[in-house]
Amino acid sequence: MQKGRQKKDGIQKVYDQMKRHNIRFINLWFTDILGYLKAFTITKDELPGAFAEGMGFDGSSVEGFTRIDESDMVAIPDPNTFQIISVGGNQGTARMFADIVTPDGKPFAGDPRYILKTNLARAAKMGFTFNVGPELEYFYFKTDKSAERLDEGGYFDLIPRDEAIDLRRETMETLEAMGIPVEYAHHEVAPSQHEIDLRYTDALTMADTVMTYRLIVKEVAQKRGAYATFMPKPLFGENGSGMHTHISLFRGDPPDGRAGKNAFFDPKDKYHLSKIAKNFIAGLLKYVPEFTSVTNQWVNSYKRLVPGYDAPVYLSWARRNRSDLIRVPMYKPGKEKATRVELRNPDPACNPYLVFSVILAAGLAGIEEGLTPPEPIEENVYEMNEDERAKRGIGSLPGSLIEAIQLTERSELVKKALGEHIFNHFIQNKKIEWERYRVQVTSWEIEKYLPVL
Repeated sequence: MQKGRQKKDGIQKVYDQMKRHNIRFINLWFTDILGYLKAFTITKDELPGAFAEGMGFDGSSVEGFTRIDESDMVAIPDPNTFQIISVGGNQGTARMFADIVTPDGKPFAGDPRYILKTNLARAAKMGFTFNVGPELEYFYFKTDKSAERLDEGGYFDLIPRDEAIDLRRETMETLEAMGIPVEYAHHEVAPSQHEIDLRYTDALTMADTVMTYRLIVKEVAQKRGAYATFMPKPLFGENGSGMHTHISLFRGDPPDGRAGKNAFFDPKDKYHLSKIAKNFIAGLLKYVPEFTSVTNQWVNSYKRLVPGYDAPVYLSWARRNRSDLIRVPMYKPGKEKATRVELRNPDPACNPYLVFSVILAAGLAGIEEGLTPPEPIEENVYEMNEDERAKRGIGSLPGSLIEAIQLTERSELVKKALGEHIFNHFIQNKKIEWERYRVQVTSWEIEKYLPVL
């Protein structure tokens, strides 16, 4: 009864805003299993029917959705995601994320947003709200045809007459205008690499926000004659782009995930981490090799995950050391709600709905199994030799997409987290990608072998 009233109130708020801002068109957004944003547009006159019954569409050409003989899908807009679009010539247009259902009204098992909802419902049964705060890095280039840089700056550099500063500022203004809170922005380590950090919130809202963020970054760049890319490793010899993800569990079920008690905080622990937090960390360390294909889903993702470029490779955790897979930011007195762990291997070209799902599933498994993490590694793991790492029980992430997929294929945890439909389609898609990549002849091979073989 209460949910029905909340939905009715949410729909009324949508109509009120549409009238106030003269909104004539609504884009319904959803994603395929790889995280590509999909959309179609309806007029304001069609919206009542969309809320009541959904809008039918052909799902046969959407990656991981349906076969051609079972192609009918229905998109039902979520009124809580209504937002006016203020970039890219979209005057008079708003967007809502849609939940995808089958013609008989059942949730579609191939909808990544639904998959995240099911994992969040599992956490809620255990008394938790799952909050995340991702840091998405990306590059600005002059075009999408080559990696020609806009700047030669480095970490936190302020460059005179820096075009990228204007790009970042306009992007931040657009995000804020769409109700997406931004914490700060800065130049990253690599030339022409940048980052805009989002304020943490519940995982479903954040997954929707990540999809919006990536589109806005690209549209603002395009508007100013540049190109933005979330490709994990576009420049040889430079740092790649990550999506360091800050994670916390809160007790209770407040609307925004902030008003409850942080389940990761313990004032008596020397690290200020609760048993639940340590269980969660242990779960991540145990299962991350199995879900790396989800957090790092492209062939190019593994060009970033190599030693020497501030990207994690080894399975360790620490409080201060940024070479570890998991970092626990230092506790500040009076900031109990900020207690969190940071998972550093995901990259910004992922599907956030699936990534947040597998991260949560691994952490909850750590809690349920009562796992205990090893002692934190504060030394630089990259400087240890193989024998030293072996003595300390430090494993490593898979080194290529095919290694990652082979681990995922055997993972009951990932299969349960993603559901059989997405699990099978995802693995099939990634195997095809690897095979297509494997048979390519690269310019490096021509330069290396042709003159001597």
